[in-house]
Amino acid sequence: MNDKITCPNCGHSFDVEQALSGKLEAHFRAEYERKIAEQAEKFNLEKKKIEQERNRLNEQKEKQEELVKAELARAIEQERRKIEKSALESYEEKIRSLQEENEKRKSENKALREKEVALLKQEAALKEKQEELNLEAEKLLLKKQKEIEEKARARERESFELEKIRLLKQIEDNKKLAEEMKRKAEQGSMQLQGEVQELAIEELLGRLYPFDRIEEVPKGVRGADCIQTVINNMQQECGSIVYESKRTKNFAKDWIDKLKQDQVSCRADIAVLVTETMPSDMERFGERDGIWICGFHEVKSLSFVLREMLVKTHSVRLSQENKGDKMELLYNYLTSPEFVQNIKRIVENYDAMIDQLNSEKKAMHKIWATREKQIWIVQENISALFGSIKGIAGKELETSNVLELPDKKIED
Repeated sequence: MNDKITCPNCGHSFDVEQALSGKLEAHFRAEYERKIAEQAEKFNLEKKKIEQERNRLNEQKEKQEELVKAELARAIEQERRKIEKSALESYEEKIRSLQEENEKRKSENKALREKEVALLKQEAALKEKQEELNLEAEKLLLKKQKEIEEKARARERESFELEKIRLLKQIEDNKKLAEEMKRKAEQGSMQLQGEVQELAIEELLGRLYPFDRIEEVPKGVRGADCIQTVINNMQQECGSIVYESKRTKNFAKDWIDKLKQDQVSCRADIAVLVTETMPSDMERFGERDGIWICGFHEVKSLSFVLREMLVKTHSVRLSQENKGDKMELLYNYLTSPEFVQNIKRIVENYDAMIDQLNSEKKAMHKIWATREKQIWIVQENISALFGSIKGIAGKELETSNVLELPDKKIED
């Protein structure tokens, strides 16, 4: 079989199989090129779609990152406010506690001052009441004493009247005996009569004031007859009273000068002259040139008044001395190292409290700054983590509030 074909125009011969294969090759090449062009066009369209999708994803990523940052800022702001509120509440609670303690101490000090004022008022009232009672007692005692003296005088007058009647009845029978006795009495020793009255004065004073010291001046020693040293209920010596006894018919003016000298010698506070005959211008006891003059029957009343005067004077003098001692003690305390140490201790405690308060403020500011920095670090890390996950997962990762922080800011 002849597989060659001759061209009628040029006369060239070629195989049939070769001619058919060339046409097929050209056909298939054209078909392949057409398909390649279609695939290239489809690829370009797909590439454009992918590029558009990528741009859209980038836009969504940027928006998502902005949302994440906003949520993270809100969460940080909420946390910062909680921390600040907690710290502020703690600080306010401490301040409130200190204020309550301060008010409590102020109220306690006020109550103590009120109690002290009340006690001082009560003490003053008691002292005033005691003085009133003492004055009333003295008045009552003087009144009772006066009544007793009046009764004694009445009894003496009655006794005198009875004695007078008896003497008048027997005067005639005993006239001679009475004249003889009178003569002997007038001729008796004046010193013996004075000693009798002196002993009577000492016995009377010893009986009236058993706690006082009654001392007799020995005979031959310059001075008065006896000295009474006044002793109060606290066994304290309040002063002394010197007594001079005279029992004569006439009063001598030089007795006063002599008793004054004896008073100086005995160092007595008060001098009393007990005489049977009063001065011509005095009917009853009284004071003459600084010397008290009285009769024997007035010794009891006068001694009581003078003794009370010495006791009161000593009490006033003692209170003034105590006042001076208290002022001296107060001055010594205010100038003592103990007072200075107490003041220093108060100032040191005050400075320590101020330093502690400043330290707490600085510590809280430091804690707030540290926590703020930690919150910013957490915010950045969460934003980076969420952005990375979102970029990898794409649309498959749904937006979750769990992975987003609140949109809050930290206040300055």
